[in-house]
Amino acid sequence: MTFPTHMRAIEITHSGTPDVLQAVQRDTPEPCYQQVLIKVAAAGVNRPDVMQRKGLYSPPEGASDILGLEVAGTVVALGANVTHLKVGDNVCALVTGGGYAEYCLASASLCLPIPQGFSYLQAAALPETFFTVWSNVFDRARLLPNETLLVHGGSSGIGTTAIQLAKAYGTKVIVTAGSDAKCLRCLELGADAAINYKTQGFVKEINELTDNHGVDVILDMIGGDYFARNVQCMAFDARLVQIALQNGPKADLNLLPFLLKRLTLTGSTLRVRDDAFKAAIAEQLYKNIWPLLSTGQIKPVIHATFALDIAQQAHTLMESNQHIGKIMLIVSDNANDIPTTSSSQFGLTIPSMSTVKQANNAGFLLGTQAPQQPNVITLPPASDH
Repeated sequence: MTFPTHMRAIEITHSGTPDVLQAVQRDTPEPCYQQVLIKVAAAGVNRPDVMQRKGLYSPPEGASDILGLEVAGTVVALGANVTHLKVGDNVCALVTGGGYAEYCLASASLCLPIPQGFSYLQAAALPETFFTVWSNVFDRARLLPNETLLVHGGSSGIGTTAIQLAKAYGTKVIVTAGSDAKCLRCLELGADAAINYKTQGFVKEINELTDNHGVDVILDMIGGDYFARNVQCMAFDARLVQIALQNGPKADLNLLPFLLKRLTLTGSTLRVRDDAFKAAIAEQLYKNIWPLLSTGQIKPVIHATFALDIAQQAHTLMESNQHIGKIMLIVSDNANDIPTTSSSQFGLTIPSMSTVKQANNAGFLLGTQAPQQPNVITLPPASDH
């Protein structure tokens, strides 16, 4: 398949407000070794894009300076060592950068087939939040069925994903969000309780909801003054996972509750991890979550779409915090098309829903790997919830 030598892309002219994003012509990159080149149909807009545009978050070494951490489209070229994909395959991919462009390089091991019945646009909304939630909630925090998960920012892309994955796993979910409308949407997605943090104190509300037991896992992207309050509503042996610091990196730390209640504080950033680590997450998503996407039990929540050339408007919306779910860029005219994808081409077999049900009836399966390695977790079928 041929492709042009130049492509349209969005460039950060200098650090600053959204208007520093400008459409430019760039050389089309060529894949090497384990990479593929994807003709992008749609790309996701994520909070790290905003931070990078402001000059507050540098891309990892070797990553494209073009923004964009997730894409969906069609493979148009292969690196020399890629054997499990072919030109013409329709994929979504987690990338370290380069998504705000007509063509984007991706590690072949981080490409996943577009779920059955999904458009390119819907598929592009999956990688960044699904990889992040799986890695932090299931691997790092080792969430168990029948535990309680607290998600701050429940109406964000991360939040709406975490609600759905945790509920599919049989977990009780409490969220915080910044308006009654956002709280209502979280409840519609399956959250058991939603707290408007602008009108309610979440510590008091959570302790009432849990009969002062507290929550078992907290997924927090706020940081700052939330830290002390998080500790106040953690159960014995609870785990707090910090994945972003929107309120800043500094907090008052009282170590006594960590001793008395055996609490765990951890955190992570996914973008800088190597391909092997992220490929292990991709495999678990493919085996456990892709069946639920194909049956419609789980789906990305897309709030708004923007043409690539007006990415500035997408960033303005992101910074307004008025969105619920994902903000997306339309890169090509076929973004809303539903492609045909053969899962066998990826060298993996998605388990049937009956297989998932049998495994669930035998008990949830947690891997025994070291904490830094992804767990093997079997989720229940849609009919069970």
